[in-house]
Amino acid sequence: MKVMVIVKATKNSEAGIMPSEELLRAMGNYNEELVKAGIMLAGDGLHPSTKGKRIQFRAGKRSVVDGPFSETKELIAGYWIWQVRSIEEAVEWARRCPDPMPGEDAELEIRPIFEAEDFGKEFTPELRAQEDRLRAEVERQQKKG
Repeated sequence: MKVMVIVKATKNSEAGIMPSEELLRAMGNYNEELVKAGIMLAGDGLHPSTKGKRIQFRAGKRSVVDGPFSETKELIAGYWIWQVRSIEEAVEWARRCPDPMPGEDAELEIRPIFEAEDFGKEFTPELRAQEDRLRAEVERQQKKG
């Protein structure tokens, strides 16, 4: 199963305060453990919402909203994508994570990523074939990189 581990934003991350060398080293070592265990598929930190934009869909219309966005507890400061055997395994790995926001209350959220079989019969063979083609093309583009 694939999961997304979401690092929730804090006042400091939204203020653009960069992590210390000590935290970068601890996170690098943690990421190295994840890679060696064959769990980490991707992971990155995100800039504060001041540099972001949201596209809102309302009544068939789209509008662009510039950051910053309020409600820090609902914002994301970073993420990992992990391949694990179970949500429990993801929790075990997350509990080993260095404190991502020293000096502040921090939170990680773990969410399973949908797999093709989760969509049921609505995900027709034609739609599955399209998904497979798109994934293959993305992989090809990343290898060209």
